[in-house]
Amino acid sequence: MKATSNITEIIFLGFSQSQHVQKVIFAMFLLMYIAIVLGNGLIVVTVMASKGLSSPMYFFLSYLSLVELCYCSVTAPKLIFDSLLKRKAISLQGCITQIFFLHFFGGTEIFLLTVMAYDRYVAICKPLHYVTIMNRKVCGFLVGAAWSGGLLHSAGQAFLIFQLPFCGPNIIDHYFCDVHPVLKLACSDTFLISLLVIINGGSISVISFAVLLVSYVVILHSLRSHTAEGRRRALSTCASHLVVVGLFFIPCSFVYMRPCITLPVDKIVAVFYTVVTPLLNPIIYSFRNTEVKNAMRRLVGRKMTWEEK
Repeated sequence: MKATSNITEIIFLGFSQSQHVQKVIFAMFLLMYIAIVLGNGLIVVTVMASKGLSSPMYFFLSYLSLVELCYCSVTAPKLIFDSLLKRKAISLQGCITQIFFLHFFGGTEIFLLTVMAYDRYVAICKPLHYVTIMNRKVCGFLVGAAWSGGLLHSAGQAFLIFQLPFCGPNIIDHYFCDVHPVLKLACSDTFLISLLVIINGGSISVISFAVLLVSYVVILHSLRSHTAEGRRRALSTCASHLVVVGLFFIPCSFVYMRPCITLPVDKIVAVFYTVVTPLLNPIIYSFRNTEVKNAMRRLVGRKMTWEEK
């Protein structure tokens, strides 16, 4: 049963109280969010509409772009809107809802990145059996498992916060609701819940990172027997994946794999995994990929031809 709370809303301090700085933040994050929506949305549409991008790698990439788009949308629109306001507030129910969806999409992204590492492992280390192992049914199951894992993770985090009473103060030094800053507002002993929060988030990060590490150690070892051209293509694909993993895992690990304390730098670090990674994902993964670029050109060409008719 939900604990009784005296407060009904949470106040964000945001990045700054300066009117000039807030205008800069509004313009900067609005442009970044538009680029995220257009870039990731274009990847999803291109993969869905192009028969040439039917391999499991692009299947997973389309879902990663969709998750990135949803993940950024949990925090960025409110940050942009709040930059125009002097008082930045969210209801207590809205705060818990934001935590739920933040961890739902964040957890799903972690699992998808792990699935993509497994896909690269099979493609490089077992090329003759790749089509058989990574068939459509298996790919669908892995994507479903990623979404289910994210749901279980976020439900656990939100449930733990939902049990706490909040009596005041109701101000957090952040621009969105997350478990650590919200835990500081609780008017009860949060040691056990803090421990469970760390175990919930930390175990996912540790296990996923271990799987990623093992996958790439095996991949690098197996590349010794490939031709120079084969090594170059494999390393190019793996490097893109590792960059995305690093941009997402490193700041997430800094925030969630430590005792439940908040630091002033947390807001800047959060920008990397909620905004910067979704912004760079299309560039790192797709706009450097010849097949994706050609598919986008064909898609735009078909649209222009249709409009002319």
